[in-house]
Amino acid sequence: MTVPAPRARRRPSTLGRLLPLLLVGVLLAPVGLLVTSAWQQTTDDRDLAVRERLGVQYVTALGSVTDALVEAQSAAVSNRPVSGDALNRAVEEAAAVDARIGAELLSQERWAGVRAKVEALRGRGPADPEAAYTAYSEVSDLLLALHRKVRESSGLVRDPVADSFFLQDSAGQELPEAVVAAGRLADLGMLVSRRPAAEQPRGMMELTGLRVAALAPAGDLVDNLRSAVDGSESTDLGANVLTPLDTYQRSVEALAAYSAPANGTSVVDPGHLSAAGLNTHRAARQLQPVILAELDALLVERIDSFDRSRWLIGTAGVLAVLLLSWLAALQVAAGGRARRRAALAVTRTESADTPAPADSWQPVPNDPRGSQPADVARDAEPARWGAFDAAR
Repeated sequence: MTVPAPRARRRPSTLGRLLPLLLVGVLLAPVGLLVTSAWQQTTDDRDLAVRERLGVQYVTALGSVTDALVEAQSAAVSNRPVSGDALNRAVEEAAAVDARIGAELLSQERWAGVRAKVEALRGRGPADPEAAYTAYSEVSDLLLALHRKVRESSGLVRDPVADSFFLQDSAGQELPEAVVAAGRLADLGMLVSRRPAAEQPRGMMELTGLRVAALAPAGDLVDNLRSAVDGSESTDLGANVLTPLDTYQRSVEALAAYSAPANGTSVVDPGHLSAAGLNTHRAARQLQPVILAELDALLVERIDSFDRSRWLIGTAGVLAVLLLSWLAALQVAAGGRARRRAALAVTRTESADTPAPADSWQPVPNDPRGSQPADVARDAEPARWGAFDAAR
């Protein structure tokens, strides 16, 4: 009976061997794209938060210059000696901050102009209060413009979170504008009281405009901070901000009352208005560092969150690459084993198809022993040699 030879396995095609590797590559491409995109987005958000912190540092320095400038203006308008120590210290601190981060925030040119104007003010001798008021107002306008520039270049105006956005808007825009306008309002009230009676109506119109300019940002400041507290997840924000905010709000209400003509008259009490402006300035000085400290704390917490996210994204990407590489290695190893099994099966098939070699021994022709049984041949040998031995 013929035994059929085993069928050789059909060797897989090149496409069949490469298909698992192609699938691994197809999976690796979108995973790499997702990981890269998430990493880049998180990095961009983190860079924005880091840049915002630079803006907070710069706004803090500018706040000190603003406070000192408003105080110097009030002293000059009131014909009091102007102490330049506070303004000098504030300018030097702001100059140090600008030297460190001004190039990155694109503020060096504007700061150089502000500093030159401030130094020109310090070099002025006793002058007319009206001229001093105008000169200080010009420098204050440049200082407020620098506040806006720093907020734009640092990205504070583009802050994506509600609580930190309201905080930066309050500390970087509303509060400086309110402080400058309140100082001008108090100083202008003093100047108007000294003007001739014929100029009083025009002076009151100026006071009315400044009153709106001072109260509008102050009201926006209060609304922004309350919105920040209401929308924030931080439990410390409300406790730290609300107390100085209430003090500031009460001072603004007093400023609004004393800056309006009393008892149907067209004049204001310059003494009460000056005192209200001073109280508003003091309350703002207490409120500003609290706002900036809370804003910086929120930004630090956000940066830490981005660092954790980047660590998770990087870890997930590495694990995904390792897993897919392991699958690819398994496929390569499985392909190698399949090729070795196929080669062994082919070898066995060829061995089964080859005929076995024939026996090489054949009997000698005409040899009587070749056709005799083995026992008969062995018995004949002694008989033949026995006759030979007898004859011998």
